[in-house]
Amino acid sequence: MGATEHRRKLLALAYPVYFELLAGVTAGIINMVWVARLGAEAVAAVAVATNLENLLLGVILVAGSGMTVLVARARGAEDPAALRSAVRGGWTLWAIVTPVVALGGFLCREPLARLVLGGSDDGSLPLAIAYFSIALPGITVFYATNVIDGILKGAGDTRTPMRLALLANGLILALDPLLILGFDLGVRGAAIATVLGRTAALACGFLALRRNAVLRQAAAAPSERTRSLIADARRAAATGLPMSADFVVRMTGALALVAIVARIGVTEVAAYGIATKAMYVATMAFYSVRQAAAIRTSHLLGAGRDERRAVGRQALLLGGALGLTAALTLLSAGPWVMRAFGSEGAVAEAGTLYLRSLGPYLVLLACFIALGGVFEGSGDSPALARITTCGVLLQLALAHILSGAGLPGICAAMAASMALQCAAVTRMYRRLPLAPRTQICRSGNRSGVSGPR
Repeated sequence: MGATEHRRKLLALAYPVYFELLAGVTAGIINMVWVARLGAEAVAAVAVATNLENLLLGVILVAGSGMTVLVARARGAEDPAALRSAVRGGWTLWAIVTPVVALGGFLCREPLARLVLGGSDDGSLPLAIAYFSIALPGITVFYATNVIDGILKGAGDTRTPMRLALLANGLILALDPLLILGFDLGVRGAAIATVLGRTAALACGFLALRRNAVLRQAAAAPSERTRSLIADARRAAATGLPMSADFVVRMTGALALVAIVARIGVTEVAAYGIATKAMYVATMAFYSVRQAAAIRTSHLLGAGRDERRAVGRQALLLGGALGLTAALTLLSAGPWVMRAFGSEGAVAEAGTLYLRSLGPYLVLLACFIALGGVFEGSGDSPALARITTCGVLLQLALAHILSGAGLPGICAAMAASMALQCAAVTRMYRRLPLAPRTQICRSGNRSGVSGPR
């Protein structure tokens, strides 16, 4: 299969994923815009609450990411029994994990609020508790939507998850002013709007599952059930856990880095926080390539074609191009980006310096994330998670040492750590076997190029 075909498939899979991920970031921004009218304490409460929700996303990625890989592999192998097993395993994991997080989080909402607010006992604490009282039970809907997204992506459909995310965001945009200000529900209104928007998207997601041709065909195919639900769940967990760990480690590292930046000064913390939100617009593109590479790799391996080198090469080129574009954009448009987020004065200057110093890190990060999709799709994500963990620890150590140089020193630490992570993943890539020139089809005929199943 030619490089052009791999590149075309990656682009077709990646761009809907990008807009889906971007919609998730936008939902938090929409809430913040309307909650800002309630005062600084409300903003602080919702900000820390949504940060916790982002961290909790890593829990359900065990099911969502695991199913994406397993469903794509079963689809490539044209094995309806394996596909049904993957879907059952994902939903079983959801049924096990969700009550623990939703019910446990609701019962512990006050200690959680104190934890994320750093023990503060000011006016933001009751507001955070009020938000959690709605948002944490609502995590049930959030997790279910993530599972549906994982199934659809594994089945080769990345556009429907994008549409579902846009639908949820549109409803949040309409409901926020009505519930927060119109019905005077405050931060509770923001949480209710988010849950209602996601619930509508979830209902449409279930309809999409019923209409998906690949899933309908697998459900209709006769087969004998050979594994229990627990066995299916274990397989999904074994596949998705390293990917979940990778996400959680990166999120935790980002939070820990804030404490190191705080040693430099308050201005730098504010600048770092704003600039990081701007950087998410770029990093979502990198992760969209990663998901596309994982889906493509899993599908081809399931079909009996090991083309990891070819897929990895195209993912690396695409990720590198996106990283370079992001670096050049932030280098030239840094001041305008900071102003767009409402910063000015010393904060805007510090943020501009940070964005302009991010270039090397962004290019390396893009390459690492994009190439990592190949290893996620081929079942080598445990090694990838170990590289990420070591890289994050090294980044924090270097940031501590170089923090005396200000935000450019932080960027240098991030780039140095990422360079070593890239070196490690490149070594893994070079060990991959070369794809055979001739593929053996199921019919037993040989052909130089075999198209996707």
